[in-house]
Amino acid sequence: MQIQVHSDNHIDGSARLAGWVSSTITSQLERFDEELTRVVVHLNDENGGKAGANDKRCQIEARPKGLQPLSVTHKAESIEFALDGAVEKLGHALDHQLGKLRSKRGPSHRDGVAAGDAGAQDQLLEEDFLAEQQLRSV
Repeated sequence: MQIQVHSDNHIDGSARLAGWVSSTITSQLERFDEELTRVVVHLNDENGGKAGANDKRCQIEARPKGLQPLSVTHKAESIEFALDGAVEKLGHALDHQLGKLRSKRGPSHRDGVAAGDAGAQDQLLEEDFLAEQQLRSV
């Protein structure tokens, strides 16, 4: 997964900021690493030099392989909170979109199991259940 970080003139777009954003994105979205080609993060201070409540905005666009991009935005009082909120929203959106695709692929995976092979069917159901639980816990 490639991560790009962009910021406006009112936010110091240093290498340190880009590294921090990249490591946050990587750690929070690592379960989607194989399914995402690129993540683009835009950080903005909507009031410029003036103070204001919830004036920091983080927009994240994720590009899943073979699908339309997903975009989420979160506003907060600081860049840290804006990034955390946007990453959380993106995680939920990806869980929803990719989960629907996984569930569509799931039955064809189980259709190959013979009707008399209940043990194999139970094993497949258990694997699917554990994979879904793991996605929810991360």
